[in-house]
This record gives sequence, structure tokens and C-alpha cells, in this order.
Amino acid sequence: MTTKLTAHFALEELAATQHRAINNRPPPEVVATLRMTAARMEEVRRLLGDRVISVSSGYRCPELNRAVGGARTSAHLTGHAVDFNCFGYGSAADVCQAVAKSNLAFDQHIEEGSWVHISFDPRTRRQVLTKRADGGYELGLRR
Repeated sequence: MTTKLTAHFALEELAATQHRAINNRPPPEVVATLRMTAARMEEVRRLLGDRVISVSSGYRCPELNRAVGGARTSAHLTGHAVDFNCFGYGSAADVCQAVAKSNLAFDQHIEEGSWVHISFDPRTRRQVLTKRADGGYELGLRR
């Protein structure tokens, strides 16, 4: 059974993992945050011409976050972050450019190379970053 959070995003896709041994079921307070995050992802979808968004990572419990090498303070831990692609729109760089140029409210937006990270943490810093080849991050986008 699918638990729809919004018209185009379900709880199951925002908590999915390939690490089958890890129970990544979000607690109720995180489900409430994921509902807000899904609503914000609907805004991203509209910005990208209402094209399909493929989510690769949303909520991560602490065990899953460690398993994938996530930051200790990752917004994925609270349900505020989503890693995704919108192949119908273009490359991760194209998506990042569109979001960065928009008036969309976000906390962090990162071009991770082959995917996009966006966080809707309440701080709403509009911080735009690009992952460097050495694994670090630089402020702004490459192009």
C-alpha cells in the first residue's frame, strides 16, 4: 500500500533504501516533516515544468545515514532533505541552475555530480554548493 503525501510523492519513496537489513521507517514526527518536504518538492516539480522527479534518497535513520556515509548533521536525518534527478528536464547541473535562479525557498541546494540535493531545513539560507572532485564542496555552481 502506498501512503501519498502529495499528488506526486509518497512516504515510501521518501524513505526507500536498498539496505534491506536496515529498518528505515520514519517516526511520526518525521512523517510530518516529510509531508512538508513532499509539498516543497511539488514546488520543485512545477519549477521544472511539471516533469517527473526520481527520488534516490529522502529520510535516513541514523543507522542508514552512517551506512551511506552521510554527514552527522545531515538534513536527511530529520526528513528535510531529498536527493533526486529530473531527467526530463536535463542534467543535475541544469536542474541546479534552474533552482538556484528561482525564488524557491530552500536551505541548501547542492550539485552532487550526477544528482541534486535539496534541503528544506527551516534555516532557509539559500546556500548553493557544488561538490568538488576531492569530495569537498565549493560555494556556488560551476557554470
